[in-house]
Amino acid sequence: MPLVSHPHDNEPDSAPEGLNQTPVDLGAPADLDAPAEYWDLGRRRLTLRPRPHVMGILNVTPDSFSDGGKHYSPMAAVEAALQMERDGADLIDIGGESTRPYSDPVGVTEELERVMPVIEQLAGKLSIPISIDTSKAAVAAAAVTAGAEIINDVTGMEGDPKMVSVAREGDVGVCLMHMRGTPQSMQDNPAYEDVVADIRNYLLRRRNVCIAAGIPASRICLDPGIGFGKTHEHNLRLLREIRQFTDLGSPLLVGHSRKGMIGQLLGDKTRDRMAGTLGISLAMAAAGVHVLRVHDVQVTVDALRLFEASGGI
Repeated sequence: MPLVSHPHDNEPDSAPEGLNQTPVDLGAPADLDAPAEYWDLGRRRLTLRPRPHVMGILNVTPDSFSDGGKHYSPMAAVEAALQMERDGADLIDIGGESTRPYSDPVGVTEELERVMPVIEQLAGKLSIPISIDTSKAAVAAAAVTAGAEIINDVTGMEGDPKMVSVAREGDVGVCLMHMRGTPQSMQDNPAYEDVVADIRNYLLRRRNVCIAAGIPASRICLDPGIGFGKTHEHNLRLLREIRQFTDLGSPLLVGHSRKGMIGQLLGDKTRDRMAGTLGISLAMAAAGVHVLRVHDVQVTVDALRLFEASGGI
């Protein structure tokens, strides 16, 4: 296993809770000039390696774009997570609110009712870290208390002003993603001056804000947000130039699994997207991406192992 336990430093008790209170420089802090060697999750470290880690997607929702309803019951979700671990997943990402384009938002109570029974059951059964996919501080706090070790926030911790303090005080890893607007508006004519430079600068800015608020740099993972407020052309350019994000000194996560651009590229939106997802996964592995967030764990793990063994990475 690539996970090793370690002691961690105490963090400051009085850091600003807001996310826009401290002016920041877009440049990387000095200690982030070197390539990232691990992702600090508080209770343990995820050691980075040439082959990407695989994060299994577990949507506890009735309406997610690819697998909504499949794992909606706690029993089905728990079994799915355990199977992902058996299949070789390095992490499990649990979400209770769909963030597909034009999806309806979910209230805190409903989101908690969806994810908490699953996290509570898995916390004592999984040996791999649990990530909570949420933009709500109350949901993140409850999940961390129950055993989650990562907060994966599609809003880059801008959506809820309390989220950064939850992450800091919860002693966990975080993933900051770029999203233009909200799921309800993100695909309404997305435009950028330069999609790669704009998103790169956004992620640097969000990371620096979180560091200034008391979250150690080693806890922060970055995600350019494939499919979140981007055209198919934007997504392709981000993937082609993903090395612009692997040199930032933080772990890099890419979530491309089964997304619409695959159907667009294949010329058939009804086609199965597993092969297309695998093709992108291997390209991301060759480019040095650290974490791949996918629905199909076993085939991804197998493909990455053979790709590495045959000299792809």
